[in-house]
Amino acid sequence: MVICIDEISDIPIYKQIRNQIVLGISDGRLKPGEQLPTVRALAEEMGINSMTVNKAYSLLKQEGYIFTDRRNGARVMTEFQQEKNLSQSSLDALQQIISEATISGMSKEDFFQICEKFF
Repeated sequence: MVICIDEISDIPIYKQIRNQIVLGISDGRLKPGEQLPTVRALAEEMGINSMTVNKAYSLLKQEGYIFTDRRNGARVMTEFQQEKNLSQSSLDALQQIISEATISGMSKEDFFQICEKFF
């Protein structure tokens, strides 16, 4: 999986890494149990500080998307909690997106059609 960073984005790099890994898991590019690059390898490949990658991996681990062990590094979880709820930060982001869509004049139906494409 290739991770592309937008260096001029307002989104911190560690969050961009986290978001792209979550997207890769959800769309099947990253399989359950698949090994992720080491912190050092990913940092070198992307030309960023290893602490940035470590922060992204720590967040992913905390959120239950990956697990780590000393011998095998970071891997995608093989089973995910089926909470059927979004985190508060995800709900806040969704509210922001809906607000922007409403202000731009988008109808609820048009918004739901866009959501259906991604779901």
